[in-house]
Amino acid sequence: MATFDVKMVILHTDDLDDSIRFYSETLGLPLKFRDGSHFAALDGGSVTLALATDIDHPMPGRVVPGIKTDDVDAAAAAIEANGGAVVKGPYNDEHERRAVVYDHKGNGLVFYSPLPR
Repeated sequence: MATFDVKMVILHTDDLDDSIRFYSETLGLPLKFRDGSHFAALDGGSVTLALATDIDHPMPGRVVPGIKTDDVDAAAAAIEANGGAVVKGPYNDEHERRAVVYDHKGNGLVFYSPLPR
């Protein structure tokens, strides 16, 4: 059976610099990682707060949890078999294997697993 760990909350932004500044200054969240002008990860303790523009956000305009799993394909198949829907994937991007799905009530989720380096 696959393992699952909610590791990230992905927020949408139209101005990455402004959003990084807001969360860093307002909440004191340090920047962990930045990918150009379209994605940033802030250290939120046990959960990463991700900020993404339309280019990198799996469902622009929505708050989406990122769930780390050791089997993205099985997770996507389980969602689909139980009344949800696969929006995109499973697929590999630069950093991870990913599937973007809706649960049975239309809530967006992203399953991901880091690619071997």
